[in-house]
Amino acid sequence: MSTSTERWAELALHPVRIRILAAVAGARRTASDLADLLPDVPQATLYRQIATLAKAGMLEVVEERKVGGATERVYAVPEGGVTPTAEALASTSPEEHARYFTVFVSSLLSEFSRYLAREHLDLVADGVGYQQLVLHLDDEEFIRFAQGFAELVQPLLAHEPGQGRTPRLLATILLPLTKG
Repeated sequence: MSTSTERWAELALHPVRIRILAAVAGARRTASDLADLLPDVPQATLYRQIATLAKAGMLEVVEERKVGGATERVYAVPEGGVTPTAEALASTSPEEHARYFTVFVSSLLSEFSRYLAREHLDLVADGVGYQQLVLHLDDEEFIRFAQGFAELVQPLLAHEPGQGRTPRLLATILLPLTKG
């Protein structure tokens, strides 16, 4: 994606847009699908934010079909995703990274709060978990780990909704710890 880091942040780091992008990631969704997935978002807000993301190229129309007298658009995340390029991130200031990370963590808190607001909770049956692990890896071991993780997850991203599948959020954070 050729969007500048500043423009990317302005567009993507918005609570409703984050949820829309998460709902579309790895799938093809209509505005109606998104309304069903995000019932707490007012319809006018949802349509406005979809239009904003599509205009910016963060969502693309992959299909148009006639439904009654209207044209229904099917959206997907463009090939390559919606994250800034490695080059753009390399030129991002520490303050901007702190802002991005804050929004990332805030979106996780928001999703977890929505989960906790359900009428019936069963963390074990729902597969809910969170933990922190420290891996002691040299650079070669880390590269093998990252490649193995990518190989494990990549085929799962192609799964379409339905067929008894539950959408599950997987969030990862990798960072070196200070020694000492």
